[in-house]
Amino acid sequence: MVRRTARGFTLVELLVALFVMALLALLSWRGLDGMIRTQEQTRTRADEVQALQVGLAQWTADLDGLVQLPQTTALDWNGRVLRLTRAAPGRPADGVVVVGWSRRTSAGASRWMRWQSPPLATRGAVEDAWQRADAWAQNNAADASANEVAITGLLDWQVFYFRSDAWTNPLSSDTTQAGQAAQAAQATQATPSTPAASAPTAGAPGAAGTAPPTTRTAAIPDGVRIVLLLPPGQAITGELTRDWVRPTVGGNKS
Repeated sequence: MVRRTARGFTLVELLVALFVMALLALLSWRGLDGMIRTQEQTRTRADEVQALQVGLAQWTADLDGLVQLPQTTALDWNGRVLRLTRAAPGRPADGVVVVGWSRRTSAGASRWMRWQSPPLATRGAVEDAWQRADAWAQNNAADASANEVAITGLLDWQVFYFRSDAWTNPLSSDTTQAGQAAQAAQATQATPSTPAASAPTAGAPGAAGTAPPTTRTAAIPDGVRIVLLLPPGQAITGELTRDWVRPTVGGNKS
């Protein structure tokens, strides 16, 4: 009879098999981890694009809802915040709201942000909200954070007005009605034949010790352009330009 000896795996063969299985498991894990990271990054980029789209849509809606109140400015850019007065969203019968758009630093990052006041029904409340919007843009309004929304990361931005068939800087081309009224008042006081200039009545505007009332009025431009400089590392980077045209303006202006 032939004697047969049973032979199993050697220690070297077992170690090689275990090494191959561990390598396959490592490659599989890295593949799954890469898929998960890619999915999270895609979701993050999609959220950034959606937030920017919603912010630009809100920007257009704010400008479309502009309300020009008597002896007030409906739209103003002072170099740090763009403030506007618009009808209360959803329920115009509630009054108006003051909205501010600015570039602010939040959590160590520079972001494009929006601030909105509660619905306002009196002129005094509108003036107070107008000042609070400017204080918010300077990081001086501690209680205004509840009304602000961060839109997207922003390195810098510029605002232009379309007036007299040209895009101009609002700070250099804005001529207010208040300035025109002041010039007219000075011209009236300088005219000797004007009774009010020769003998002003007590308590009347222009009388001694009484300052004439000041108003902030400026005409709404035909269009508004913003140029956003978006930082690298986001879904959309570089320079982004957005134009708005006043609905009551006809023609092919864009």
